[in-house]
Amino acid sequence: MTILIALIMALSGAGVTASAQENLPLPRFVSLKADEVNMRAGPGESYPVEWVYTRKGLPVEIIKEYDQWREVRDIDGTKGWVHRVMLSSLRTVQVTGATQRTGYDKPSVDGRPVFRAEPGVQGTLLSCEPGWCRVELSGVKGWMAMDDLWGVYPEDGAGS
Repeated sequence: MTILIALIMALSGAGVTASAQENLPLPRFVSLKADEVNMRAGPGESYPVEWVYTRKGLPVEIIKEYDQWREVRDIDGTKGWVHRVMLSSLRTVQVTGATQRTGYDKPSVDGRPVFRAEPGVQGTLLSCEPGWCRVELSGVKGWMAMDDLWGVYPEDGAGS
C-alpha cells in the first residue's frame, strides 16, 4: 500500500510540473529543439506543413498556445504552429541588421571588441542588463547591444 501511495504522489507531482510549464507568460522566446521542425498552418497534424525549419537552436517567439501546440513567430515575422515537444526553453539569439555587429568584453562600446558577427548568426543567450546582453557565438563570449539581437525583450535587461 505504501508503494502505491508513493507512486500516486509521484505521478501527481509530475502532473503539477507539466501543468506549471503550461502557465508560462506570453509572448516568450524559446528555441527549436531539433534539426528539422515543421511549422503548420494550424494547431494539429491535420493542418498542412507551411514551412520546415532546418536549424536547431533557432530562436522563435511563442505568441499563442493551444493544447500541445504553440503558435510561433520567427525573425522574419513568419507565423505558424509547432508542437511543444519541438521547442526548447534554451534561450538563443540571432544577430540582426544589415552589416556586421560587434561583441565587446564589457557591456559598453568603450569595451574591447572580442568578435564580429554577420547578420543571421545565432548564439546562446547568457545574461542581460539594461541595453546589453552577454552571448556566446561559436564558443566566444561577449556583450552585444540588445538592439543588435533578436530573441530578447527590453525587460530581459531590467533589474539585472
